[in-house]
Amino acid sequence: MRRNVIETVMGAVVVLVAISFVAFAFKSSGLSTGSGYEVSAEFNNVTGIARGTDVRISGVKVGTVIGQELDSTTYQALVKLSINDGVELPTDSSARIVPEGLLGGNYVALEPGAEDDLIKPGGRIQYTQGSVNLLDLALKFFVSPSSESGSP
Repeated sequence: MRRNVIETVMGAVVVLVAISFVAFAFKSSGLSTGSGYEVSAEFNNVTGIARGTDVRISGVKVGTVIGQELDSTTYQALVKLSINDGVELPTDSSARIVPEGLLGGNYVALEPGAEDDLIKPGGRIQYTQGSVNLLDLALKFFVSPSSESGSP
């Protein structure tokens, strides 16, 4: 009888640990159903951005990327952002995709503008800059036109 009680307690502990891991993974993934409002932005390049990517202002997380799709008329990437309640964005705000570091991923950096009017829920950020491919940038630096001409 004592063995059945120990097995039951150990089973309950295993189930609680499994539930806590699932809750932690859900919270860490950025897919939680928190409050906020949605805005969108069009980028020419969204390399390194996926659902759950951070949206930051001055390095502070203020939202997440909740989706992306190709605009079939402009062939730009349309990115949907969820911005936390209490964070108000002026209509002349800008968004750009910046790297976290040399080996890290990218995030969306917002720079609030100075207008009095605010972007409403469902609105669009007009001024954007897509991600920069660091390898292409390095190749342009090392293989510049001056090095191809043969002059010292």
